[in-house]
Order: sequence, then C-alpha cells, then structure tokens
Amino acid sequence: MFKAKQTLLAIVVAASSLQVPHVFAQSAEQESVAAPAPTTTANRFTSVASQLANSMSTTVVGGTETLIDNAMQLIGVRYRWGGNTPQSGLDCSGFVRYVFNDTFGFLLPRKSAQMSKVGMEVGKEELRPGDLVFFNTMRHAFSHVGIYVGDNKFIHAPSRGKSIRVDDMTKVYWEKRYNGARRMEGFDSMTEEQRIQLLNDYQERLDKTGRL
Repeated sequence: MFKAKQTLLAIVVAASSLQVPHVFAQSAEQESVAAPAPTTTANRFTSVASQLANSMSTTVVGGTETLIDNAMQLIGVRYRWGGNTPQSGLDCSGFVRYVFNDTFGFLLPRKSAQMSKVGMEVGKEELRPGDLVFFNTMRHAFSHVGIYVGDNKFIHAPSRGKSIRVDDMTKVYWEKRYNGARRMEGFDSMTEEQRIQLLNDYQERLDKTGRL
C-alpha cells in the first residue's frame, strides 16, 4: 500500500544568503562526486537546500495531484504520537512530513510549529490543494497541521485513538482554531530572523539526537 522511496535528507529552506552553519543534507548524487572528507555528522550537511528551493515551486505545483493521492492512500492509518511511518502510526506533523518526503523526496521540519515558518503564507480565501493548514488544538498556535485537499476539506492525523481522515474546515471546531496556511513555494519570502531561528531549531535537534 505504501511506496518505499529513498529518503533524501534535505531541508527545504532557502538559506544561501545566511552566513550561519549549514545543517542541510547532501543528496546521494552530490556525495558521490564530492571531494573526500572526514565523515562526521557536521560535514554531512550543506546548503543543497538553496538549489532545491530554486526548483521547488515548479515541482510542488506540478506534483500536487500525486501529493493528494499519496495522502489519501494513508486514510485509516492510526494516530501515534511521534510516529514517523505508516507501519508504526503517524501524528499530524509526521503524516505531513511523510507525504511530502514520499512525493517529492525532501524533508519538512518535524514539528507543526516549525512547518509554519517554511514556505509562503497564504490567505484562507487563496487556499489550493497541497497547502498546509494549521490549527490551535493544544492551547498554543500552530499545534496541529494538515494538508488542504480542496472544497474546504483537509486531510490530517487527528489525535490519539483516531486515524488519518478528511475533515471539513467549515465545522465550528476547526473554524475557531484555524491559524493560517503555508504554501511550499516562495521560500525567499522568509525573513532572515525566521531562517536563522529555523536553522537554530534544526541544529539543536541535531545536537540532541544526532538526526533531523
């Protein structure tokens, strides 16, 4: 039911203009032609994201149908806090992250609040399929995320004891908790402060766990 694809450990953040430590993963192709260097966690990360960002707008828009199809195939997968795969279960951000990686081969941030800093902000009246929609379900902003599928509907992993499903954003519960939406293009619209914060978040996670 679930397609196995090679994970490209690349973060989609246009950070080429920042003079900060790189925390991006090299693609397999780049690693094969790069000059020999000591293998450490730190030097496995580079600014390949800036190259990805240049083509991401076209890629995401062109692959929206596949993205939605891949998301729909996960309907019924059980919710699991911290879950990263359909086999083990998925939480809301784990679901979104899995679908984007499965479709486009890149990793979004792990937490919904971090995802809310990536891409381009869009108004509710401008939503289109493939946009990320955010809600306050845990008494803090951007604590829940799903993928907009059109006609005021979005697909998400709701909460403990439930499964991935499609819900109506016009229902009172979701309407009251709506926080906004992001489109995975226009990465250069992020401010320098937002980029630095996102990079710092990733560096902290890398330092603590050894992985993104």
